[in-house]
Amino acid sequence: MTTRVVVGGAVCDRGRLLAARRSAPPDLAGRWELPGGKVEDGETPEQALVRELREELGVETAVRERIEGEWPLRPGLVLQVWTARLVSGEPRPLQDHDALRWLLPGEEQQVDWLDQDRPAVAEAMRRLAAEAGTGVRGGGPP
Repeated sequence: MTTRVVVGGAVCDRGRLLAARRSAPPDLAGRWELPGGKVEDGETPEQALVRELREELGVETAVRERIEGEWPLRPGLVLQVWTARLVSGEPRPLQDHDALRWLLPGEEQQVDWLDQDRPAVAEAMRRLAAEAGTGVRGGGPP
């Protein structure tokens, strides 16, 4: 069986991480995830992430680096996550989501993340906290 990649974006802006609440399918609705979607034939994961974030949120992003690891979603489907910087636009829940939230490091437990997103969320928040601690604009008090 061929394994297909789903890309997730740890979208960061001003020291915050974007969380998206699923509106479908019913078994995932109401839980939070890193937005993204399936890599299509002929796309790199990075290209797919930029396209998916444009379609789902109406924003332009710059992909930065991959978060180590991959997480099974169901047989034949794995999640890989990249960090991404918001370049332009204000995220809006256009497809597959009914709410968005920006979370500062330490606030990630305020939402009910999908299980497979949790390790990548933890790593993204660790990186945001480290950036804030090194003088990179963190967007809020430590």
